[in-house]
Amino acid sequence: MVKRVTAAIEPPSKEDMEAMSDFRYQLRRFLRFSEDVTHTAGVTPLQYQLMLHVRGIPGRHWASVGELAERLQAAPNGTAALVSRCERAGFVVRKASRVDRRQVEVHLTAKGERLLIRLAALHKAEIKASGWLFR
Repeated sequence: MVKRVTAAIEPPSKEDMEAMSDFRYQLRRFLRFSEDVTHTAGVTPLQYQLMLHVRGIPGRHWASVGELAERLQAAPNGTAALVSRCERAGFVVRKASRVDRRQVEVHLTAKGERLLIRLAALHKAEIKASGWLFR
């Protein structure tokens, strides 16, 4: 969803265009790297991203389907289908919340955790090698 800008928009300068072009180029290079390493590991980039977001939710080691949909910028029903595919592959499990039985928590399995750690280490090394800032 694109947020509407209500203030006057200043046209970008040539330098702005160059910077945006370089940003998109570097982003695409990283995404291509990610596609290659995930496919080599036998998973899709979206499966990797889903596992990363399950583990990357601040303060806990699980995520709801709604949170995953937001982080993936995908529809909830498509995200639920992706969770199902990851569940069939043995990467995640769904668990009923102990706090709210209406909520379903998505957790990594040991298999999913091992795969995620291996792939995330490769991604982290690529980010560092690219000179991008990384917390």
